[in-house]
Amino acid sequence: MRLDADARKSLIATSLIVAVSLFVVAVNYSEKPYFLLQPVFGQTFSGHWMFSKQPYKAFKPHLGYVSIPTQKPLKLHCELCSIVSSSGQMLGQAAGAQIDRSPCIWRMNNAPTRGFEQDVGRRTTLRVVSHTSVPLLLQKPQHFFGQGNDTIYVVWGPLRNMRTDGKGIVYNMLRQAAESYPQAQIYVTTEERMNYCDTVFKKETGKDRIQSGSYLSTGWFTLILAMDMCKEIHIYGMINDTYCKTEGYRKVPYHYYEAGSRDECAEYVLHESAPYGGHRFITEKSVFAKWAKAHAIKFFNPPWLLS
Repeated sequence: MRLDADARKSLIATSLIVAVSLFVVAVNYSEKPYFLLQPVFGQTFSGHWMFSKQPYKAFKPHLGYVSIPTQKPLKLHCELCSIVSSSGQMLGQAAGAQIDRSPCIWRMNNAPTRGFEQDVGRRTTLRVVSHTSVPLLLQKPQHFFGQGNDTIYVVWGPLRNMRTDGKGIVYNMLRQAAESYPQAQIYVTTEERMNYCDTVFKKETGKDRIQSGSYLSTGWFTLILAMDMCKEIHIYGMINDTYCKTEGYRKVPYHYYEAGSRDECAEYVLHESAPYGGHRFITEKSVFAKWAKAHAIKFFNPPWLLS
């Protein structure tokens, strides 16, 4: 029986590797539009829909995020969430100890902690992961999903990759991972919630995401989830919308774990001006500044001056 179990696990792991390899070859990082629906659960928007302070409702299930394979909604609520950016701004700040004192620590995509503990901390409560980063997690499935890792994973992506009818290539990968590592806590963002996040972008910027040729960032999905889940939010290593125009700004790599990689500000400007296929990082940061005036959101390393 033990031999059969080991053989089965080896077969599943091999299947995951093959699936990841095929996905890396096939994936096209320029996303195709998906159709907008009405705001999730029939929600309507008033002129102050995002800025109105709402009573904090503890232990409310988050219906826009469902587990694989049970389809049960995400249940996690924190008094304080520390969101750790993947930016090179994290380097040299020695914020790790402060971050690790937070009850909930959020990271994005495959950003590592090992080797960067002094600056980014050691613990991880939740990761928000782009569909395009799932293959990177599956290159180290034991590290991310294995025994002893109690991190919650919330994956977002367009319907073509996340559909549950057997034709969603990323969803299929995640389902295999859940079968191979049944203790893993893997959640996917529902189609309705994806459409809701698009609606938020249009409401805040006056621009249709699809028509403007842009794609929402993992940071956008992270902050929308955090405002629904966290009573207070601390964000580390995120620059504001004017930072790259500041004289003598600190030049850092786009990701703290990619030394010598492209400059963060150069990447932001490139994406902001791209006619198609770019993230609107700078636009998103201006929206985050608005949200911070109505929610308990604080920015560290660098701090933001909110007018």
